[in-house]
Amino acid sequence: MNVLSPARKRPMKLSTTVTLMICSVIGTVLLLMFTLWFSQISNATRDGVKDMALAVARTLADNPEIKRGLTLPPDSNIIQPLALAVAKRNHLLFVVVTDINGNRYSHPNSQLIGLHYIGDDINPTLKGKENVAINHGMLGYALRVYTPVFNDKRQQIGVVAIGIALTKVNDELARSRIDVLLTILFSALVCAAGTWSLVRVLKRALLGLEPHEISAKLKQRQAMLHSLKEGVIAVDQNGQVTLINPAAKKMLQSSDSDETDDGPLLAELKEVLQRDEPIYDREISCNGLLLISNTVPIHWQGVIVGAISTFRDKTEVSQLLQRLDGMVNYVDALRTTSHEFMNKLHVILGLLNMKSYDKLEEYVLQTAQNYQTDIGAIQQQIKSPVVAGFLLGKIHRAQELGFTLTLAEESRVPDNPSEKQVTVLVTALGNLIENALDAMRGQPEGEVSVLLHYHNGWLSGEVSDDGPGIAQVNIDAIFAKGFSTKGDNRGVGLFLARQQLSALGGSISVESEPGVYTQFFVHLPWDSKRTTA
Repeated sequence: MNVLSPARKRPMKLSTTVTLMICSVIGTVLLLMFTLWFSQISNATRDGVKDMALAVARTLADNPEIKRGLTLPPDSNIIQPLALAVAKRNHLLFVVVTDINGNRYSHPNSQLIGLHYIGDDINPTLKGKENVAINHGMLGYALRVYTPVFNDKRQQIGVVAIGIALTKVNDELARSRIDVLLTILFSALVCAAGTWSLVRVLKRALLGLEPHEISAKLKQRQAMLHSLKEGVIAVDQNGQVTLINPAAKKMLQSSDSDETDDGPLLAELKEVLQRDEPIYDREISCNGLLLISNTVPIHWQGVIVGAISTFRDKTEVSQLLQRLDGMVNYVDALRTTSHEFMNKLHVILGLLNMKSYDKLEEYVLQTAQNYQTDIGAIQQQIKSPVVAGFLLGKIHRAQELGFTLTLAEESRVPDNPSEKQVTVLVTALGNLIENALDAMRGQPEGEVSVLLHYHNGWLSGEVSDDGPGIAQVNIDAIFAKGFSTKGDNRGVGLFLARQQLSALGGSISVESEPGVYTQFFVHLPWDSKRTTA
């Protein structure tokens, strides 16, 4: 029974995420700004109304007519007209002037003139102190401002009281609030436009991909880079390394330090950046390895933005070729043996038909002896099928060229489960035998001898020939890459043989006497899984 996994929640789009984040931040900032600004404007508005009322009250208190009117009876009608005019001109709720005893000299309702002022908030001013209060009087709730009136001798003779309706104060606050809201609304519109522009820029920079898509592609790329056996190095347009995968680090890392030797590869990458042309199948010597690299420029919208190089150890390629060559030789040897066997069967059949039993017995015994000498002996000595087939192929190749390849009777090679060690041995022996056969070309005859001996986990091999030998001045140079006396594009075999043997902890050396002999010595670890017979 299939169990359906729960549907994964769809990730939020980048535009939605950025918009919500920015709007929440901006909204919070604007709300705090509105609160603080409105609080400050409210206080400023109230202070402004209060200061305006105090200014009017002080002006009236210093008015000579007010001072003269307070020396006369309340019904003298000197202060009342002036107070009503000031109240109307400044949109005040009331302007009341009292004497030092609190009796009114003016009031919006003239019938109340001469009566005592109602409200205890006038008392501090009757004692010479200005006062501001909010109280409910006959005309309703009002902001009341009181200031004392002094005569020319600085003696208090009365009080000027001014009232401003609270509805007027609230109207002022409402107008201030509207201004703040309009400012905040404009700011929000500007921020919204900026958010929209930012989202467009981000989407363009991210190539229209959402964050979860970028994350998925990055994980896929990392998995791909880690799974590649080839090394990968990429640089930007300035030649700075932007990517290097684990395989590249492993190939370029020095055995005695953690640093990577990528100088030749970087030089090739920079060359591609300058020329804007790819380079394919170039051989590069780097960190003791011979690499085959392919380097191409990276373009974006018609502009070169970097370069990338993929490379592989040529030794691995050569090993594959050597293994293939060894198998081909093995098959050729089997095919040749098969043809010879069929021919022998035909001879046997013919002798049987002719009833030449004596000749038949002699021929069979001779054939068995030859088999034991050529093939049976090799199979007894060399337990590794790959190595045995390889040597059989080389024996037949030497015979085709008119030379002799012999395997020493004391040779013993146990089977080996390590494919790498077998491949390295075949690579080394193949190069040495082919070099020996090439060296003897032009001679009427020649012999190549091979000795292979196993002891305590190590395999030692000797390949000698009676060719022209190696000049003493070239003894130290024959293992260098590119050195050859046979022409251009040669000189790789011995270099690869020494490199592969060194990688296993083995070695290769040579002795030669020009005109007499040449002898190579090979030494490598051999993981035998059974002893020889």
